[in-house]
Amino acid sequence: MSVDEALSRTLELAVLVNEDMERGLAADGLTRSRAHLLWELHQHGPVPQRTLAQAMGVSARHVTGIVDALVETGFVTREPHPTDRRATLVTPTAHGRSTAAALVRGRHELALALFAHMPPELFDAYVHALDAVLARFRELAGPDR
Repeated sequence: MSVDEALSRTLELAVLVNEDMERGLAADGLTRSRAHLLWELHQHGPVPQRTLAQAMGVSARHVTGIVDALVETGFVTREPHPTDRRATLVTPTAHGRSTAAALVRGRHELALALFAHMPPELFDAYVHALDAVLARFRELAGPDR
């Protein structure tokens, strides 16, 4: 196999994973940005919007739009911060928490479907190769990545 064929297969995998993720998120009424915000809340609990913006690597204005959409669709609420009158906490609703938990389960189920059938030595080699490719890509992309 040539390096070009290896890259083509890598890109094909990236496209397939992306398309599967987009379909799953759309079925839940989410975009990638909205799901990312729910994921952050799932990991860290209620947090101020500025914390979400930092965690997501986006502007505070961008997070405001994402939160507005998630409030409108019942995934999160804005609550007063208990110790800082100037801040509000973004808090997942029961619907937001159950959706985030379903995303985690779906991710795990996909991992099982893709990798559970592999013999351990093939799986270990695959992970090792991915680690090497990711490290090289980060090196080529530079420090801003």
